[in-house]
Amino acid sequence: MTNDTTTAPAVPSKAGRPASAPGAATAGAAPAGAAPAGGPAAAGTGEADAKRNRLVIGLLLVSAFVVILNETIMSVALPRLVVDLRVTAATAQWLTTGFMLTMAVVIPVTGFLLQRFNTRPVFITAMSLFSLGTAIAAIAPGFSILLIARVVQASGTAIMMPLLMTTAMTLVAPASRGRVMGNISIVISVAPAIGPTISGLILQALSWRFMFVIVLPIALVALVVGGIKMKNVTVTRKSPLDVLSVILSAFAFSGLLYGLSSVGEAASGTPQPVMPIVPVLVGAAALALFVWRQIRLAPRGVALLDLRTFTSRTFAVSIVMIAISMLALFGTLIILPIYMQNVLGFSTLTTGLLLLPGGIVMGVLSPVVGRLYDRIGPTPLLVVGAVLVSGALWAMAMVLREGTPAFVIPIVHVILSIGLAFTFTPLFTASLGSVRPDLYSHGSAILGTMQQVAGGVGTALFVTLLATTAASRVSEGAGQVSATAAGVQTAFLTGAIISLFAIAASFFVRKPPVIEGAPVPMGH
Repeated sequence: MTNDTTTAPAVPSKAGRPASAPGAATAGAAPAGAAPAGGPAAAGTGEADAKRNRLVIGLLLVSAFVVILNETIMSVALPRLVVDLRVTAATAQWLTTGFMLTMAVVIPVTGFLLQRFNTRPVFITAMSLFSLGTAIAAIAPGFSILLIARVVQASGTAIMMPLLMTTAMTLVAPASRGRVMGNISIVISVAPAIGPTISGLILQALSWRFMFVIVLPIALVALVVGGIKMKNVTVTRKSPLDVLSVILSAFAFSGLLYGLSSVGEAASGTPQPVMPIVPVLVGAAALALFVWRQIRLAPRGVALLDLRTFTSRTFAVSIVMIAISMLALFGTLIILPIYMQNVLGFSTLTTGLLLLPGGIVMGVLSPVVGRLYDRIGPTPLLVVGAVLVSGALWAMAMVLREGTPAFVIPIVHVILSIGLAFTFTPLFTASLGSVRPDLYSHGSAILGTMQQVAGGVGTALFVTLLATTAASRVSEGAGQVSATAAGVQTAFLTGAIISLFAIAASFFVRKPPVIEGAPVPMGH
């Protein structure tokens, strides 16, 4: 591995000069939002650019929060859908699994999309797909149409997150990135965390269709306002699409996620059409071929995902920590509701409300942590965050059993949420800040892909451990409730052991230096 001081070359265009777009900066020149040298007129232009950049990022933040929220909003609704749509639980689970699979397939392609097309058309495409999927879901007459709607929704969601990350890295000066990434952390981590709470509140009084009916007008407003106000602020270049890489990535990431999801479902007693090991092996083989091909294509600048981002030690270590953090987040999101409903006997509404404080705390802390990052860098924040996450998982493994008082759950969940808030913002900022500016779109796509895969691994791992432990205890004569409680403890104990690796890794993430070609401070 090399250090984090790689110099970025200007992105060439057909004419051999740096490519440009309306309102965009070229690498090596003052980027969009940078106050150009000159007299008062130039200063005024810089302030106008800064105002435009804040508007663009604000629109992307609001839109991304709406679309990411839908990744986990279905989890609480599945029992209701089983009854209303007359399908089995395994079939209903595809509404969540299909969403994740689509995300895993589309996100790797966004690196190409963000290089080839500009901000406004990509935004309009993403929000149009999401709005269309939401509208179809709201009126879906049966399961098949609802599943198609979720796939369309996920296609828009998959584009939005890398678009937000890449745009922020392009427009925001390194000295201010922590603050902006703090807001982005709200989207990435808080939106999925509060999805089950919101769906629980809606389902308490309304039909499952209102999960989409309520979201649709918000999505349409974001689409219309964004279509009018959004500006083209990123640099584009003509880049060929390697179709074989797309095919390999689809088999790799969908195979791994489907196989891992099947492991969890099989462990819980749900029959599977194929042995889970088959798609896992297919996915692993396709992933190996995909990585080999990207390494071969990278020197020519035509890789679907440019893996030269991993030559940055900070990026590589950060990706490992992000994977562990997402594993903890999604594993907890799936296990805690099972524990509260199947062991403690809480209702869906009570379950959602007990998890709400953690989501609120994470949302409040993320911008604060971002400002701290700008002042003191990532290392102290990550050490604190990793220790808190590990401590919360160890506490869950020890105290979550039959008869645990209800007030204990929000306490340990809030501790976990504080730790994740101290983790996500520094990792997002340091990881992408350590790569060359011409690789921002690839770094964002890799980060998004890793989030989906790690979330799938966390869900499968925790559910499998819970189910196998519970089945073993039942075979020994234990009751179902006590057996489930034992499974919950096993799942969190394993997560706690894995979290120790994140503590060790947190000491090796450094604040990246300002790389040539990165944005310079813009007017505020």
